[in-house]
Amino acid sequence: MGKIISIANQKGGVGKSTTAINLSACLAEKGKRVLTIDMDPQGNTTSGLGVDKNDIDITLYHLIMGDNEVSDAVININENLDLIPSNVDLSGAEVEILEMEDKEFILRGITDKVSDSYDYIILDCPPSLSILTINALCASDSVIVPIQCEYYALEGLSQLINTINLIKDRLNDKLEIEGILFTMFDVRNKLSQQVVENVKSNLDQKIYNTIIPRNVRLAEAPSYGLPIIEYDNKSAGAEGYRQLAEEVIQEE
Repeated sequence: MGKIISIANQKGGVGKSTTAINLSACLAEKGKRVLTIDMDPQGNTTSGLGVDKNDIDITLYHLIMGDNEVSDAVININENLDLIPSNVDLSGAEVEILEMEDKEFILRGITDKVSDSYDYIILDCPPSLSILTINALCASDSVIVPIQCEYYALEGLSQLINTINLIKDRLNDKLEIEGILFTMFDVRNKLSQQVVENVKSNLDQKIYNTIIPRNVRLAEAPSYGLPIIEYDNKSAGAEGYRQLAEEVIQEE
């Protein structure tokens, strides 16, 4: 049975989609069978993996609505990596899910059907604590929380951790915080190092040794629809996400 990991932070612009795309690709590169599920109506993970989000017939929305089988939506990206895509249609699901029975467990019903086929299922959550994010957390074994190395890094983090603990207590007792991941680290900026030290001293959570650097090639890659290991195999961003994949695998 595959391990299901949510990439979550209600704050936007912290590297959730970048992490979902590149962790998935690096796990696949290491021979793991990976399914990435784009939970964000913006569809950034979908387009970042080279799929035109405006030209898809079947998305996660159709699975949530029960219109299609899971296999109808899966798109093969490469030998070890599959994607369930998303686009703006998913924004309508946020309202429709609220009227469904067992509304917190719609996604779990989807992942239960395919988890035996994968080593990892990576869920890219939207930048909010919405019903879609709650569905992702209820379906997951663990959560990776990316935080940007900036002054307001800790803002909202306690709220997210409280939400995760609440879901663990009431809806999904296996849910754990896999780790905190620092992103967009600028080695030339003293503030970045101060943020890392501040979080480490104030947060009683596992923090990954891997720190993802601020990297131009990493920022460019999504516009070409490629993970960083395909766009620039030897970049600092590629090296960072390979190290993260190693840490995630070592957790097993």
